[in-house]
Amino acid sequence: MSRISFRMFALGICLCLALWAGMAYLLQMPVIPSPVQVLLRLVQKFPDTIAVHAGYSLMRIVLGLFAAVAVGYPIGVLMGYFPRVNRLLAPILYLTYPVPKIALLPVVMLLFGVGERSKLLLVFLIIVFQVVVAVRDAVAAIPAQTYAPLRVLGASFAQIVRHIIVPASLPKFITAVRVAMATAISVLFFTETFGTQYGIGYYIMDAWLRVNYLDMYAGIVVLSAMGLLLFILLDWTERRMCAWNHPS
Repeated sequence: MSRISFRMFALGICLCLALWAGMAYLLQMPVIPSPVQVLLRLVQKFPDTIAVHAGYSLMRIVLGLFAAVAVGYPIGVLMGYFPRVNRLLAPILYLTYPVPKIALLPVVMLLFGVGERSKLLLVFLIIVFQVVVAVRDAVAAIPAQTYAPLRVLGASFAQIVRHIIVPASLPKFITAVRVAMATAISVLFFTETFGTQYGIGYYIMDAWLRVNYLDMYAGIVVLSAMGLLLFILLDWTERRMCAWNHPS
């Protein structure tokens, strides 16, 4: 993160905290505690309580992400490179992609129960379609003459993927993951209110039901921090792996 972006990032956080503090001061309601009260409760609860719940949520997101990439990226490459594969799979993709994945929650829970598998599967379903579509479109947009030099040299399909397809599709692939990540976190929050006692979604809803607003806001802050951390990691990964898109 550059110095300028870091300053803007810090300014944005300060602005959010100032707005929050202003609302708490003006409304004087228990439902909106001050940022200082919430941060003190967060420091008190994080080591032995909130950290455990956040760890479970991060584990579910990371496992779902890796599974979606492992399945979605190769399918996207095949659909983008081989027109026949695209004609075969495109109707299935277009039929299932627009369906809101949260609408599948009852079906997933009936088939896989309310445990870890259903939560991981929903995160997987949210990310995998974004990955397939982004990678397919990125590969299909590569001009045909780009492959000519490697084909003349007798390159295999694996070598073409490594030297042409992967570099060309990485920017759109990472963008798709970034877009899907926000939705995945939102849906995971909802699924963690069912059939589990661990997860930041469970912690927030449990605090709300107990009318413990300090704990609830502490959980919300941690959930926001988790999303921020994941986005920063994705930005860092993009800068490292797609350096040609970010000239110094």
